Amino acid sequence: MANTAQSRKRARQAEKHRQRNASYRSMFRTFVKKVLIAVKAGDKEKAQEAYKGAVAVIDKTASKGLIHKNKAARHKSRLNARIRAM
Repeated sequence: MANTAQSRKRARQAEKHRQRNASYRSMFRTFVKKVLIAVKAGDKEKAQEAYKGAVAVIDKTASKGLIHKNKAARHKSRLNARIRAM
């Protein structure tokens, strides 16, 4: 348990960050799924629209340090490859 004022504050901050990170992580996964669902359905136009939204969210999570920039690039590349393969 946090005893000093500093450690209590850090615990509060850590909880705030944990919740915010969970929200961004969930949004990241949701937008990636939207692209994959559109690809699976065979709707190229819808997949491209979903991809545009996903790229913005992927870049945002990478800029916030939630995921590594190389992981962001890998996700974008793989999603784009699936769309091009349609």
